[in-house]
Amino acid sequence: MRVFVTGASGSIGSVVVPELVAAGHEVLGLVRSDAAAAYVTSAGGTPLRGDLTDLDSLRDGATQADGVINLAFSNDWSNLEQGIDDEGRAVQTLAAALAGSGKPFVHAGLTPMMPGHISTEEDPNTTTGPVGGRGRTADAVLALAAEGVRSSVVRLPRSVHQRGAQYGFCTVLINAARETGVSAYVGDGTQRWPAVDRRDAGVLFRIALEEAEPGTVLHPVADEGDTMKTLAETIGGVLSVPVESVPPERFGVIGRMFALDMPSSSALTRKRFGWQPTGPSLIDDLAAGGYPE
Repeated sequence: MRVFVTGASGSIGSVVVPELVAAGHEVLGLVRSDAAAAYVTSAGGTPLRGDLTDLDSLRDGATQADGVINLAFSNDWSNLEQGIDDEGRAVQTLAAALAGSGKPFVHAGLTPMMPGHISTEEDPNTTTGPVGGRGRTADAVLALAAEGVRSSVVRLPRSVHQRGAQYGFCTVLINAARETGVSAYVGDGTQRWPAVDRRDAGVLFRIALEEAEPGTVLHPVADEGDTMKTLAETIGGVLSVPVESVPPERFGVIGRMFALDMPSSSALTRKRFGWQPTGPSLIDDLAAGGYPE
């Protein structure tokens, strides 16, 4: 099928696009720059100029395609609310273009924070707190199942990683350790973060596009939960800096999330779709060093 992919050259899109092309799909990738366009072209796709706030380009891409994968999100943590608002408007625009079509619409969400237990695909989206707006947007995508759209949400863990390239939320820890000379964790550090190699995540987005029933939630989780202290200790060892506990405010607006325990499971996704992660663990990637500057 012809698939419109937003965020086609981003951290997830850059593995989803070649995954789709290798499976025989045609990709129309939303891009903001010449460099992004060149990447999409080199990966076998066709670039479409625009961005998440250019609603005309979103309508154009969706109407040209047999399905949509929405990956774009502003990771500007200094302006998180604006990024969430932009994502919500983009989803509304894509939903209007797809309503009644029966086409697949795969959206990138976040694994929920469920205090007291490991979250599963059957738990509701988190709709309160700093990123609650993203959970409400994911709910809106799932509700499209009642409007003739084969919608699904792939809920990503906090650290989508690839050695030497990216480390999800751990990138914040790495940068902070470099800047302050201390590898920090919040509180007692027992709070857990789920993780997945980004190439394994890319496979699940393709599976969701091809197979997911309307209203399905999928979890691309490989590691159910590494403790924040273990992550900080691993980073501290690589960078040869001390490891210390700090208050959540040290990490700004996302510090409140860093204080929360948020492990997650992918057992139902593995059972339903046969997805099996094969990439290295987050700890292994962090311990290998070679962090990008």
